[in-house]
Amino acid sequence: MNTCSLAPLGKAPAMALGLFRVCLVVVTAIINHPLLFPRENATVPENEEEIIRKMQAHQEKLQLEQLRLEEEVARLAAEKEALEPVAEEGQQQNESRVAWDLWSTLCMILFLVIEVWRQDHQDGPSPECLGGDEDELPGLQGAPLRGLTLPNKATLDHFYERCIRGATADAARTREFVEGFVDDLLEALRSLCNRDTDMEVEDFIGVDSMYENWQVDKPLLCNLFVPFMPPEPFHFHPELWCSSRSVPLDRQGYGQIKVVRADEDTRGCICGKTKLGEDMLCLLHGKNNLLQPGREVKDPLCARDSPYLDTMQVMKWFQMALTRAWHRIAHKYEFDLAFGQLETPGSLKIKFRSGKFMPFNLIPVIQCDDSDLYFVSYLAREPSGGTPASSTDWLLSFAVYERHFLRMTSKALPEGACHLSCLQIASFLLSKQSRLTGPSGLGNYHLKTALLHLLLARRAADWKAGQLDARLQELLCFVEKSLLEKKLHHFFIGNRKVPEAMGLPEAVRRAEPLNLFRPFVLQRRLYRKTVDSFYEMLKNAPALINEYSVHIPSDHASLPQKAVIL
Repeated sequence: MNTCSLAPLGKAPAMALGLFRVCLVVVTAIINHPLLFPRENATVPENEEEIIRKMQAHQEKLQLEQLRLEEEVARLAAEKEALEPVAEEGQQQNESRVAWDLWSTLCMILFLVIEVWRQDHQDGPSPECLGGDEDELPGLQGAPLRGLTLPNKATLDHFYERCIRGATADAARTREFVEGFVDDLLEALRSLCNRDTDMEVEDFIGVDSMYENWQVDKPLLCNLFVPFMPPEPFHFHPELWCSSRSVPLDRQGYGQIKVVRADEDTRGCICGKTKLGEDMLCLLHGKNNLLQPGREVKDPLCARDSPYLDTMQVMKWFQMALTRAWHRIAHKYEFDLAFGQLETPGSLKIKFRSGKFMPFNLIPVIQCDDSDLYFVSYLAREPSGGTPASSTDWLLSFAVYERHFLRMTSKALPEGACHLSCLQIASFLLSKQSRLTGPSGLGNYHLKTALLHLLLARRAADWKAGQLDARLQELLCFVEKSLLEKKLHHFFIGNRKVPEAMGLPEAVRRAEPLNLFRPFVLQRRLYRKTVDSFYEMLKNAPALINEYSVHIPSDHASLPQKAVIL
């Protein structure tokens, strides 16, 4: 009787341990399954094929292990039914099997612990960045700006008057000098162009901080858009990458520009749908627009075997055109003109004989239909902005819309409103921090975007001059929250709160919102550096403001009293 009861009692722990091992394998597989994690933070760059291959091999190994364990459990159940009640032998076998199952279970538990640890630390040595939809940094919940306090209003006013306002006093004179020279340079460029084969250059448009009155960095820098059009019979057809077509998330905010001939573009014209008589002429596609025999003109500045405009070809054309134009008028001036950065087509630098210099940017752009939206061949991108995947990808710029919105908003704000002062102080602090620790993923464009969102959300009365400290604190808190959430929406793309009076293209208003902080999801090291740099900036802000309020460094070149034109 005793021998018959010992066998089932010995088999019960074995069965339980076997089932426990199966459960551990299932739990491990669930932990390793990609659907457990949010899609946005689990995005893996397409070029990391080695990581994907290892994950697939690891998943196949887990599936094989699960099948093996299921077969072992089935075999144990069959042995239990066929086992003869031999007390001594059965007890010894049960003891050895229990010992083996215990060791196997311990190994599985160890394997599970290692897997959990690996997933927590596989993205690099950043113990503060814990997985989830948002990376929650320890000690920040409910503590804006990590409890750091900014200087009071009196200190900020004193700092602004002595440092920032004094440093930008020459802004108007700098703009006037640069604009006068650029007018002369572009006029010389037009005089050298062949209207039948060369691009047609239009008048420049001033954009960004110098024309929005919040420039703080020295030397003062003018950014000027230079629209251009193709020679006849060609036309530009911009293609916006918005909600109307499926594009990757990292390509949002870009577009392409197709170059077509006038005689091939029959959109909205009846001559492409019906036959005209011999005595009738289409005003859009007349005989003057057709190519003459022996006058074959290739698609201008397009990529090879492509109808789309190539940014590299535009850069080469623009640099060569500017060089020829300067040689034509150089004898009239007492200074030299040189390219500032070779990778930027219109980065120029005026070099005076005194050793001082004045930089400015001429940026070739293409207007999108009849709107104030422009495609730029190059625009100084923030470190986290990335670069185009193809030379036919053109970046969309809303710089003209941003300038119009600030002007429109300023008319409704109280006299002496502090909105631009907040942006100038934040930009000043970011600039000094970048010089100390190097550039991060946070740039002036992100600060301006945050300010535009606040201007749209707050009442006009909240921007009185006396609320400078409160609004600056709010601006930095907004940036902090956006960093922690890795989410800062573009102000215009997909923002239906923007007034219709701005005249945004309908495709832009209907588009999905564009997250400017999306690169932080994929680049965790850049994100960690950006967050650390941001809090270091806040920590240094009081001492930096006090120091610059007392002593204003004068190590930057300023505009000469008068530029001589011969």
